Amino acid sequence: MTSSPEQPQPLRAVVAATKSWVERLSPIWVEGQLIEIKRRSGAVTQFLTMRDTLAEVSVTISTSQAVLDAAGPLTEGTVVAAWVKPTVWSKSGSLTFECRELRPSGEGRLLAAIEQRKRMLQAEGLFDPARKRRLPFLPRRVGLVTGAQSAAERDVVENIARRWPAAVVETRHSLVQGPAAVEQLIDAIRSLDAHPEVDVIIVARGGGSLEDLLPFSDEALARAVFACRTPVVSAIGHETDTPILDLVADVRASTPTDAAKRVVPDAAAEAQLVASALGRVRAAITGRLDAESRRLAELRSRPVLREPSAVLVGHAERLQQAEERLSRAIDARLREEQQGLRHAIERVRALSPQATLQRGYAILTDADDRTIDRVGATGTGAELTARLADGRLGLTVTQTMEDA
Repeated sequence: MTSSPEQPQPLRAVVAATKSWVERLSPIWVEGQLIEIKRRSGAVTQFLTMRDTLAEVSVTISTSQAVLDAAGPLTEGTVVAAWVKPTVWSKSGSLTFECRELRPSGEGRLLAAIEQRKRMLQAEGLFDPARKRRLPFLPRRVGLVTGAQSAAERDVVENIARRWPAAVVETRHSLVQGPAAVEQLIDAIRSLDAHPEVDVIIVARGGGSLEDLLPFSDEALARAVFACRTPVVSAIGHETDTPILDLVADVRASTPTDAAKRVVPDAAAEAQLVASALGRVRAAITGRLDAESRRLAELRSRPVLREPSAVLVGHAERLQQAEERLSRAIDARLREEQQGLRHAIERVRALSPQATLQRGYAILTDADDRTIDRVGATGTGAELTARLADGRLGLTVTQTMEDA
């Protein structure tokens, strides 16, 4: 393809020629680190940015959603092996690589396997927060599973002793990396779980590479911890390390030192809390007493309590007035009744036979004490008695005369 300033080639022709030359290259497997994953929802083509693991070289990779799904869970930073074929985009003239297969490699492969295992165990409910148990406030014995004479063991034991000197640690040593570690870890955990006085179990290990921490992402270990009746604290590696054991354990501690802080209280801090609580209780009691004292003083300052009899003065006056009114009413009623009685006596006396006798009349009775009220009731010679006001007279009838 010839060209000159007078006869330049069209850009489309140059891009097409470049595209034709590049696409004659065969597909090739390359290794690199994913530094950007651009997922477009609903789009057929997805874009990745891959960088060389050593040099500052990066390229854009286009792939399908099916290839991404087949590769398993991928995150930025994962090292992968990609089967790519270079190509040129005609519209932009940019060089890109079409990825036809993608596989995690090295740590990426391990991470993908661990991620797949996590999904399976999560689906079975081993990570369910509802089944996680609370740690006891003060365990009778603290079970510890760790490597013999390891820094993790020293950190846990020393921090437990520093926080709660009376705490008892029941230790089971085990390998914490390598092919035999899983079986020994399971045996140690089951031994402590069967101990009648162990109330909490710590599984501790210092930091390490992904390969070193693989035993703590083992499925058998996760199921053994899930089956424990005793609460389990996972203290594996550093804060950034997250093996499967962290997810299935009842409590995750960021470090072995953090695990010691979680399983036993701080004696000094608890004593301070108790002293603070006592201070608050005393202050509350004192405040309540002061408030009640002020209330009592206010009550006592009221006139009715300062001079209790004062409230009776008004009642006494009203009672005295009532007594006086009652006495006057009784006297008036007695006078009325006495006057009425005198009038009744006078009327009775006016109507009595004695009054008639006192006016000079007499009552005549015969020998049978029958009253003689007419002339025809007696006869000449009859013996009569005359009742006078001051006595009786014996009479003999010598003559009877009837009025015409």
